[in-house]
Amino acid sequence: MKKIFGVLGDPIEHSLSPAMHNAAFSKLGMDCKYHAFRVRQKDLKDAILGAQAMGFGGLNITVPHKEKALEFTNPDTLARRIGAVNTISFNDEIRGHNTDGLGAEMALREAGVGISSSNVVLVGAGGAARAIAFHFAEKGVCVTIANRTPEKAEALAEDVGCSHAGMEDLKELLQDSDILINATSVGMHPHIDATIASQEILHQDLAVFDIVYNPLWTKLLHQAELAGAKPIGGVAMLVHQGAEAFRIWTGQEPPVEVMRKVVLEGLG
Repeated sequence: MKKIFGVLGDPIEHSLSPAMHNAAFSKLGMDCKYHAFRVRQKDLKDAILGAQAMGFGGLNITVPHKEKALEFTNPDTLARRIGAVNTISFNDEIRGHNTDGLGAEMALREAGVGISSSNVVLVGAGGAARAIAFHFAEKGVCVTIANRTPEKAEALAEDVGCSHAGMEDLKELLQDSDILINATSVGMHPHIDATIASQEILHQDLAVFDIVYNPLWTKLLHQAELAGAKPIGGVAMLVHQGAEAFRIWTGQEPPVEVMRKVVLEGLG
């Protein structure tokens, strides 16, 4: 019988996950289908329990449900520390995972940028920033959280056990940093003229990773290119966090390049 997978969110209409995972299942000849389901927050528990009852192979969880989903799963250690779940597996229990941080690490590694022994400036204090910060901290990476609201940066840094700063300190922070990560929505369509940093404060020894993937080439990446830094776009993180979910559900190695191809096609 066909195994069903899905993503729960609200809104969900523009999710690229169905195309990405269905292409992977098709490539590997697996009798599986992945759907997007719009689920209101008050119905999230029923949706997760219903998916388990109906024998779903697994779920992804997206905004605004990642934090709430933690309540209805037995989260692994990392997901519990992050305080959010983006992947659910169904075996003997409803298990919660968070693959966003690994997706960010893999995106950097794919671009030839290792995170070990690196000084990382992470801009943002929301869900994506939390996932990246906790994952990197577990790898022993020196992370500094910078945010427009310093109190939020301080709160996240305290949770993670790393340092924090305000955006006014960004120029000074970047002088001795190896990697800059934008984990905010700044520069996302339709606000494509916004950026967290200009070329004047970037340098050629810096890798600049923007998790925004729409547009594919953000203003921040353009500024990085002008500064001679190494620009890295957000599609790779989207693909690799999905690929890790695929591994968790199926135990098989996902066809990453096939998944990337359909994501790029979906973004035009």
